[in-house]
Amino acid sequence: MPHVAWTELEAAARRDAQSRIQDQFAADPDRLSRLTLDAAGLHLDLSKQSWSQAGFDAALSLARACDVEGRRAALFAGEAVNLTEGRAVLHPALRAPDGASFHALGEPVSAEVEAVRAEMKAYAEALRCGNETGATGRRFETVLHIGIGGSDLGPRLIWDALRPLDPDIDLRFVANIDPRDMAEALAGLDPETTLAIVVSKTFTTQETLTNAEAAKAWLAASLPAEGLAKHFTGVTAAPEKAQAFGCGRTFAFRDWVGGRYSLWSAVSLSCVIALGWEPFQAFLDGAADMDRHFLEAPLEKNAPVLLALAEIYNVDGLHRGARSVAPYAHALRRLPAFLQQLEMESNGKQVRRDGSPVGRQTCPVVFGEPGSNGQHAFFQQLHQGLEVVPVEFIVVGHTCGGTSATALWANALAQAQALMQGKSEAQAHAELIASGASEAEADRLAPHKAFPGNRPSTTVLMKRLTPQTLGALIALYEHKTFVEGVIWDINSFDQWGVELGKVLARALLKDAASGAPSPDLDPSTADLLRRLTA
Repeated sequence: MPHVAWTELEAAARRDAQSRIQDQFAADPDRLSRLTLDAAGLHLDLSKQSWSQAGFDAALSLARACDVEGRRAALFAGEAVNLTEGRAVLHPALRAPDGASFHALGEPVSAEVEAVRAEMKAYAEALRCGNETGATGRRFETVLHIGIGGSDLGPRLIWDALRPLDPDIDLRFVANIDPRDMAEALAGLDPETTLAIVVSKTFTTQETLTNAEAAKAWLAASLPAEGLAKHFTGVTAAPEKAQAFGCGRTFAFRDWVGGRYSLWSAVSLSCVIALGWEPFQAFLDGAADMDRHFLEAPLEKNAPVLLALAEIYNVDGLHRGARSVAPYAHALRRLPAFLQQLEMESNGKQVRRDGSPVGRQTCPVVFGEPGSNGQHAFFQQLHQGLEVVPVEFIVVGHTCGGTSATALWANALAQAQALMQGKSEAQAHAELIASGASEAEADRLAPHKAFPGNRPSTTVLMKRLTPQTLGALIALYEHKTFVEGVIWDINSFDQWGVELGKVLARALLKDAASGAPSPDLDPSTADLLRRLTA
């Protein structure tokens, strides 16, 4: 039963809290081989996590007690795992190879997926070779991607990770309704050679439609009205609304594709156009490789499962409420932001699937910056702060055209080593004396130069960042998020927490237009509104 397994995990974590990670290597000669694995071109090292062998075994028992394998089968079978909305969740179908046979609530969907992929490929190739042109007959040189949340972060991550240094077709993104975002995206662009792709699942998202209207006004000021539709393409689950807006082409996806899981679909059409089809297909293939690993590998050697169990052990066993993600690759600089949405929007929940209170902590706060930038920012807190924050190091051996990134990955390995080993006050004192400090000065400075150590980390290593390894990396985190949701017994695929603010924003817009706050507004909000509209 899950209750018993939870109790055993918490007891193991209490014992492990009294030991040091570094000592576990001596106590457990098989630790490294047991806690490292290779999956879909990625190497994972979880040996610097806080768990002992007993703690690791307790975490595995919890996964089995919560029926991770059964829930995984339900996900891939297209059952209604999104209970509150009665939907299947089938992003794996989007990257499956041709000939797959996925079903959503019993309805076959793979043929439809293949048809949309073929349409995306043909459209992208027509644009790239100049057969598909704008209103004045000129070929497109820039794609303006308009979306927000899952309709922005995923494609933005793909483009940052894989973009050529000098692309044939440039790609720019707009998400924020602050006019500055649009102004920066449009700077230097020629309306005659700009294609706007508007991405919105419902085609009702306020921020996206506001920006789409701004782009339309900018294009309409320079282009003939009869050709304006050639400069707008919609990607949506509501194609009729995209057509009504004025999109000359639309690409559809279904409601079983969640926004933060949608980058495998036509949501990334802008990337397909800017990169070409082959890199995008390789990206899908890498994710499909991770899907197969997730389905076939035993739990004790299953990369998404072990990442999830390490998180749960830290969050619920050791009460660590935050996690830092440090990608040591400039091309992965958007990964922390992407994971914030993927994980915190999926698992930041307070009730279980049956509506009862969760009774324990769920998703931690996720934050991060690229290494080595983060070392000169928040790593001070990670090393010497009172709160223990586990870290995930994403390490790439060769970057920027295959150049070895030795200085970069050496920093990553050193930071992980320093977090685990630390430095005692006695060691600091001895080093100061050896450097010529007086006894009094060493006594004074040693406490400031001591590091507690015993701080856990995981390293995800890839030799090169390729479309395949990028796809595998993102799929790894998608499945990790799902496994966590299963063990916490929450629905990882709805996001009601963002809805209330949207509703209240619409009401406040009406108040702003009228120039007076509604009588039912709280005093603080009413006062702020008056100040902003004065």
